Amino acid sequence: METILFYISLLGSLTLAISGALKAINKNFDPFGVLIIGFVTAVGGGSIRDMLLTDKTVFWLNESIHLYVIIVGVILAIIFRNQLNQFNKSLSFFDALGLGLFTITGVQIGLDYDLHAINCIILGTITGSFGGILRDVLVNETPVIFKKEIYATISIIGGAIYLLLVKLQVKNPILQIAPIVFIIISRLIILRFNISLPQIRSQDEKK
Repeated sequence: METILFYISLLGSLTLAISGALKAINKNFDPFGVLIIGFVTAVGGGSIRDMLLTDKTVFWLNESIHLYVIIVGVILAIIFRNQLNQFNKSLSFFDALGLGLFTITGVQIGLDYDLHAINCIILGTITGSFGGILRDVLVNETPVIFKKEIYATISIIGGAIYLLLVKLQVKNPILQIAPIVFIIISRLIILRFNISLPQIRSQDEKK
C-alpha cells in the first residue's frame, strides 16, 4: 500500500508541477518564477496537510525525490509549453490528474493516523486542492475552488468513495484506481459541459 501511494504521490507532484508551470508561463514569469509556482502547486496541499498532523515532517523534506520530479515537470512544461498548453487548455488535464492523485493520498494518510472519516476526507481535499489555491493566489487570480466551478466537491466525493472501498475491503489496484479515475473523469466532464454550482447572489443582486 505504502509503495503504491508513494508512486501516486510522485505522479501527483509531476502533474501539478506541470500545471503550475504552465500557469506561470502564461503569466510571463521568468524561469525562476515558473519553478517557484510549479513547486508551490505541487507541494502546497501536501505541506499544509502534514503541518496539520502531529509528529509528521512535511513530506518533501524527507522525500527529496519529489523535488527532482518537480524540476523535471517544470523543465518539461518549459520545453514543450506549446504542445502541453494546447492540451491543457482544452481539458485542464494536469490539474484534474493532480486533484485525483493527491486526494487519495491525503485520505489514506488520514487513515494511517486513525482519524475520523470526515477528517480523512478533509485532509484529502486539502492535499488535492490547496496547491492550486496557492498557485492562483501567487499569480493574482481568484482560486478556482472559490468560484462556481465544481472542484472541491469532486475531491470530497472521490475521497468518500475511497473510504467506502476501504470499508468494503476492496483490494488494489481497484481500491485506488477507481476513485482517482472518478475524480479525473468527473472534473473533465464538468469542464467540458461547463457544469457549475449555483451562486449565492443572483445576477440581479450584483447590479
